[in-house]
Amino acid sequence: MTGLRTELHIDRLGLRGEGIAHGVEGPIYVPYALPGDTIIAEVEGERGRLIEIRTPSPDRISAFCPHYGICGGCAVQALAPGAYAAWKRGLVVEALRYAKIEAEIADLVDAHGLGRRRATFHARYNPRGKARVGFMRGRAHNVIDLDFCPILAPQMRGALAAAHAIAAALHAAQKPLDISVTGSHSGLDIDIKGHGPLRPAQIQSLVGVAEAQDLARIANDRLCVVERRPPVLKMGKAEVAPPPGVFLQATEAAEEALAAKVCESLAGARRIADLFAGIGTFSLRLAERAQVHAVDSDEPALAALAKAARAAPGLRPVTIEPRDLFLRRPLGKEEFQRFDAVLFDPPRAGAEAQARALAQSAVPLVVAVSCSAQSFARDAALLSAGYRIESITPFDQFRHSPHIECVGVFRRSMDKPRRPRRLLG
Repeated sequence: MTGLRTELHIDRLGLRGEGIAHGVEGPIYVPYALPGDTIIAEVEGERGRLIEIRTPSPDRISAFCPHYGICGGCAVQALAPGAYAAWKRGLVVEALRYAKIEAEIADLVDAHGLGRRRATFHARYNPRGKARVGFMRGRAHNVIDLDFCPILAPQMRGALAAAHAIAAALHAAQKPLDISVTGSHSGLDIDIKGHGPLRPAQIQSLVGVAEAQDLARIANDRLCVVERRPPVLKMGKAEVAPPPGVFLQATEAAEEALAAKVCESLAGARRIADLFAGIGTFSLRLAERAQVHAVDSDEPALAALAKAARAAPGLRPVTIEPRDLFLRRPLGKEEFQRFDAVLFDPPRAGAEAQARALAQSAVPLVVAVSCSAQSFARDAALLSAGYRIESITPFDQFRHSPHIECVGVFRRSMDKPRRPRRLLG
């Protein structure tokens, strides 16, 4: 950016964690600036680049990572805890307000715990085949080369070294790689995307990397390349051996906190439908007290869930159903008649079609889990056609970022279900 250097006063944080100042022609967004800062920024259009902090915000603290301000992995690291929690909770408040939903929002639950147990590192090669491995630079397409990251959990020790070794082993193709690493209880579990099919020599190189780095498993685009021991994840009484590349909550603390809230909210339900169930984050815990029907389009994930449920002691019956719950085949109101509660935890885009169907059902209780405040607000507005919001709780597992998790509890209102209202905007 080569814009005009301008003095700005930052008024608030935006949805992406950027400082927002009022410019002559509209808002100016400046990464790493904080409300209360007076700064010098290089401004081009609505974008600004922080050059100097003239007067720091009273809520500004020292960032703990030397890569902060360069690496795009953390948007907000220099904001004092109280102001940070208010901003993070405010993301949910604003999303619901935009969707014209009035509801009480609980205090933010800190679910960072010991740090993130999964991360995706990017590998990009220079013309000589040398790889840079790490996270993307903020609002750019080049990679910040990293050898450590302070927000990773202890079980991710060795994750960056393994990613560097994999990038070196696959350097000949010089293809941009995404290397997803999960810290399981039996070691690091890695899934590579972007390379395409592997030749025998490349497979042999990855086998060598797995041995040298003591990895549990390496997969290529969810196809196992080498498994030295099965990755293991504990979920309640069960132990799950997940398929490669499967979705998992980013921190163990968040998984435990979200599951505790879900189980508390569904206490007393005897027959529960768990939609977008994945490998059983909630199903396996709920089955300690209720019959669970787990539905998801990811068949390998459901198979891992079912196997874990059969092996775990003392669980109630768990059934599975592979099914596309988006536009093609959301469960309909007749199918919901055999359940007295429904849980759904969709991907970031939400579950619009399924929420519409639920709004027309007679299920007494619905619990929604979401990793997007915007899609959660949209789905909540759809559910409000037949349900009242009992509680909404935000969870912060992606500390220092604008990502937020929500759990909403919806109770069937006594009125006859009505058609979902159309959202404006």
